[in-house]
Amino acid sequence: MSAAERAAEESGEWSGVTPDAARRLVSAAVQAFAERGYHATTTRDIAGRAGMSPAALYIHYKTKEELLYRISSTGHEKALRIMGAAAEAGGSATDRLRDAVRTFARWHAEHHTTARVIQYELQALGPDHYAEIAGLRRRTDRLLRQIIQDGADSGEFRVDDVPGTTLAVLSLCVDVARWFSADGPRTPDEVGALYADLVLRMVGGSV
Repeated sequence: MSAAERAAEESGEWSGVTPDAARRLVSAAVQAFAERGYHATTTRDIAGRAGMSPAALYIHYKTKEELLYRISSTGHEKALRIMGAAAEAGGSATDRLRDAVRTFARWHAEHHTTARVIQYELQALGPDHYAEIAGLRRRTDRLLRQIIQDGADSGEFRVDDVPGTTLAVLSLCVDVARWFSADGPRTPDEVGALYADLVLRMVGGSV
């Protein structure tokens, strides 16, 4: 198992959210936001899914937006760790890019409900929280961009526009959350392997 894959496995979803009641509320909010959208979801909806009263929710989260922020920050920090593990691993740029894309795409498939919320409800965050999450996204972008730049510099990749290619690769992986279904024909591992091969072909690398 690669360094990036270990990072993904070890960061169990919401394992760092305590106490148990707060974790249940986060999990319930993810499901509600994914099904109904942030703006159509009420705190009563979230509390009901968690088996709690609306008043109990406010013990742990002051607002619905704070819940979205907790989901977004946790999800984006996990994504950053996955990308960082691949970027810092040894090996060629080809190996690192394959590792990064395979694990990043797999995470978006395996945790497609959470990923859909953190990627597509971003604009609902307040200004300060949005700025913080945007910073995490830029750090993830820089890590992937450096891998692609390393490959272009070494001659492993044929890339004329490194920033544009980085954006295309990230967009490809993120979009997995939109269409992936656990009942579909591919497993998360198969999606990761497919996307790694597709991206290496995209950059003119060796598959």
